[in-house]
Amino acid sequence: MNEKTESVIIVKTSIKIMMINGFLAVIKIIAGIIGNSMAIISDAVNSISDVVTNVVVIISGKFSRKGKDHDHPYGHEKYESMVSMLLGVAILVTAFEIGREAVSVLYRYFVQGVDITEPKLVALIVALATILIKEFMFHFTKRNAKLAHSSALHAQALDHRGDELASFGVVIGIGGSMLGFVFLEPIASLVICLFVGRLGFKIIKDGISQVVDESAPVEILKEMKEIIRSNKEVLSIDELKTRQFGMKLYVDLEISLDGKLSLYEAHEIAEKVHDQIEEKMEDVIHCMIHVNPGKKSK
Repeated sequence: MNEKTESVIIVKTSIKIMMINGFLAVIKIIAGIIGNSMAIISDAVNSISDVVTNVVVIISGKFSRKGKDHDHPYGHEKYESMVSMLLGVAILVTAFEIGREAVSVLYRYFVQGVDITEPKLVALIVALATILIKEFMFHFTKRNAKLAHSSALHAQALDHRGDELASFGVVIGIGGSMLGFVFLEPIASLVICLFVGRLGFKIIKDGISQVVDESAPVEILKEMKEIIRSNKEVLSIDELKTRQFGMKLYVDLEISLDGKLSLYEAHEIAEKVHDQIEEKMEDVIHCMIHVNPGKKSK
């Protein structure tokens, strides 16, 4: 799949997500006001931040898929990893604001004796609907993130799952509050804060891993070695290095072949290994192979 096709997938997916998040934000605000629910309004703030991040992903998706040029011979995909980190920071800010308001309400209730208004049924219904919608958005975004090899879309998919888990806390908080335990609703907001904050840290960590050229996971390296060793002509794997480039991988490989082979024969075997790695491992964007002379065991 070329960069242009990937860019189209990223933009179209982000626009659809943005429209759904915008719809959810409006519905949650209305339900929060009508239903006297602090937790739903907190969740609405989270949805509004999602809309903003969708705009950022659309912009980065187009820019990061620009082709290689003189100044950027490896392309522009690391810009998307940087955007993922910014998304993580934005999510942390949202988590902080939600948590700060929840602590304030709990303080006024337990210390100052200020009553908390009991939420209404409409708030509970919207919270339950949010769980179903977010589960659909998670699978939809995750599938397209894989198709487009997009770290930013992958971060958004994780964000949907975090939102879904937080909504479970909202349901418990609203339901408990409706049963008379009114303090459970601001506690539900704190649950949202923790889930969203944890997600923000994970997205930032993943983005940093991609920017600093972290190696591929162990299971990926194991699969790669199995592909290489499936070629009987390869005597040994002398060195295997990988580095993440966005959601794709660059591979630097050194293998030993029979030293008696001609240059043409050695090149043909190396080319065969190169093609197998790039064909069987869709995340590998480029594989560089160096051949060392070795001795065939008798």
